[in-house]
Amino acid sequence: MNKRKTLYGLLAGVTILFILHSLVKNYIVDPGAEGFLSHKTGLKRELNLPVWLNVMYVHVAFACIAMASGLLNFSNRIFEKSRTFHRVNGYVYLVSVLLVVLTSGYMAPYATGGKISSMGFNLLNLIWPFITIMAIIQIKNKRIAQHRNWMMRSYAFCFTNLLIHLITSVVHSGFGLMYATSYTIGVYGSIVLLLLIPEVIIRKISPWNRKEWR
Repeated sequence: MNKRKTLYGLLAGVTILFILHSLVKNYIVDPGAEGFLSHKTGLKRELNLPVWLNVMYVHVAFACIAMASGLLNFSNRIFEKSRTFHRVNGYVYLVSVLLVVLTSGYMAPYATGGKISSMGFNLLNLIWPFITIMAIIQIKNKRIAQHRNWMMRSYAFCFTNLLIHLITSVVHSGFGLMYATSYTIGVYGSIVLLLLIPEVIIRKISPWNRKEWR
């Protein structure tokens, strides 16, 4: 139990900091995304900046909502106080994920790194909703442990952007590769890690059981 509380506390800290960082960076510090767009060279499609920015704002907003709602639904204390809130908040998470995927689909063709990166984002846009819907199916069938595990897999993808930029920074600054190449590595590297990390966590922590949810 202490291990789970520690993990949840760590997750909450990282999540809150990343949400604040994303909101400040994208809506206050650099609302025109000039820093990010400066790396988009050799685009095959003409980028309609006003439309792209509005889609990006929606994308960031719902990504933050997904992170916050997902975090709340991992709290046993909140679940015990109101299962109705847990259920409604779960649908808020689902809708947020779908909107993040939808907006990501619009931005994918303009991804840094070109077509290869775009393909990676399209793959992400298939994996994430599939995993999330699997979590919904499990709870509809009253499989609580399986639901929690699938939600852990789904929630990991809320950190896609964080992991992509972390890997990109390490590869670009540490190994001296071109930024576009580093970004592409970041996209595919994040896919692999976001699929593996939840499995490690699920196996390290004792299986979730019904008693924890009473």
